[in-house]
Amino acid sequence: MTLRSDDLILETRGLTKEFRGFTAVHAVDLQIRRGTIHALIGPNGAGKTTVFNLLTKFLDPTAGEILYDGHDITAERPADIARRGMVRSFQISAVFPHLTVRDNVRVALQRKLGNSFHFWRSQRILDSLDPRADALLDAVGLTGFGEALASELPYGRKRALEIATTLALDPVMLLLDEPMAGLGQEDIGRISALIRQVAAERTVLMVEHNLSVVADLSDVITVLTRGRILAEGDYAAVSKNPEVVEAYLGTGHV
Repeated sequence: MTLRSDDLILETRGLTKEFRGFTAVHAVDLQIRRGTIHALIGPNGAGKTTVFNLLTKFLDPTAGEILYDGHDITAERPADIARRGMVRSFQISAVFPHLTVRDNVRVALQRKLGNSFHFWRSQRILDSLDPRADALLDAVGLTGFGEALASELPYGRKRALEIATTLALDPVMLLLDEPMAGLGQEDIGRISALIRQVAAERTVLMVEHNLSVVADLSDVITVLTRGRILAEGDYAAVSKNPEVVEAYLGTGHV
């Protein structure tokens, strides 16, 4: 289905990436609607991470266009894209293990202001960031953890801190790269709820291998295989697609 351009926040046209003759992504046309949770799934080697790297400009495309909020960002740098409001979580979030949880968020808040984090700034200036930092920690379920070292947090709580540092940049669109990787069942439930909460006011595009999470959270799912789009739709539609089922045989059923 073709959507009106003003319904879209992110679109790719013919997005292609070749590595020395190997085509990792071939003519991918993505359309991400505003205010949705859109999942990108596929078997190992399908090209999901390469697409993410292209969208956030960690890689340059061999061919094709990337449009964000109506602007052609194909030639822009990662920092330019982040300033536009498209932020890749778990990849560029500032999480420093030997800083406190609150200081990690203060680092991110200063990045949003275009400032470096200087520990020799006056305490008054640094303390002025605390109300916003604490509000973000409250929002991701880290109330009371502000003085703890980030290295002391359980793994699932570290993921929540990474989301807090990303939210400090006031993103319009979040790209989540396997947010459930390495999490236990309790943490998966907590982070799933957090993603749903975050998505209430933003657009989310995520790569995720946990298909139960994909089924629970996603409005739209795009299935990649061998660098091409195989199918797209809601979970009920793609899970019944014979080509999708065949693509996943041996790697876990859809």
